[in-house]
Amino acid sequence: MPPGKKASRSEAAPAIAAGVELEKMRRRVRLSRLALFTAIAAGPVALAVAVASGPATAEAAAPRQPAPVRTAAVAADPAGYAQVFIDAWLRSSVDEAGSAQARLAQSLAPDVALPDPAGGAQSKLRSVTAVRSVQRDGSAWAVTVAAQYADGTVRYFAVPVATDRTGASFAVTGAPGVVAGPARATVPASPYTVTVPSDSSLAATVGEFLGAYLTGTGEVDRYLAPGVKLAPVPPAPYTSVTVREVSAVEEAAAAGPVPTDGTQVRVRVQAEARDDTGRWPLAYELALTAHSGRWDVAAQSGTVQGGGAR
Repeated sequence: MPPGKKASRSEAAPAIAAGVELEKMRRRVRLSRLALFTAIAAGPVALAVAVASGPATAEAAAPRQPAPVRTAAVAADPAGYAQVFIDAWLRSSVDEAGSAQARLAQSLAPDVALPDPAGGAQSKLRSVTAVRSVQRDGSAWAVTVAAQYADGTVRYFAVPVATDRTGASFAVTGAPGVVAGPARATVPASPYTVTVPSDSSLAATVGEFLGAYLTGTGEVDRYLAPGVKLAPVPPAPYTSVTVREVSAVEEAAAAGPVPTDGTQVRVRVQAEARDDTGRWPLAYELALTAHSGRWDVAAQSGTVQGGGAR
């Protein structure tokens, strides 16, 4: 072979080898980038593994499968079921086992005997209301139901009820028992200890607000603080409203002039509403804010919503 060709081949060999090596390096870089992007998509843990393994050996980490979430079934309160049973049971009779009420009572509690009331000896049942539910053990419940009669008497019944594990099925497990009603709770002392004068600007604002709210006289919005929304009661239930007493928590509510802007007070209003059917004592808890020399209603317990445009 001529010397010139030998020289060309000998010079080309290192270049070819260098090119092959360069291509291998480029391929490793591309694989490393692919693995890194896959790890980023897979999450922080896979990304850390990819970085620690180095650019030449990084591999895509498989995304972790989410662990199955197990939710415990929430025990359903069978108060409504017991209430329906007592209502049907008290309205049924063993002498009329085929009546609709008797069939309903027996479908809810097949093993419970029907009552045998003497005709006309008992006052007519007006309504029944579940007043207390206690979960005894697992699926066993005791529901106290109040039965109110036309003569004003109230009788309480304890109804044993069982539920299934999912809380979707119920069964009355025994005859109801007459029990004493719930005891009256001790009422905490009222925080409204400050008397607001009836001729104060606060009392006047409260009276005008309730008039607009309950009788439709005037616009409710004019008495509300900025950002507070409250619609009047539709249709207006009363023809007039008179404020009988206003009590407050803060001393500022009883001050003569309206205090500085931003001062907030909480008041309880005792009012008397009138309509064609009579007089009705009502009470409202309000929060008011001083603004530009006047009082604005900022909140009403359970009704007013803050925020948003007026």
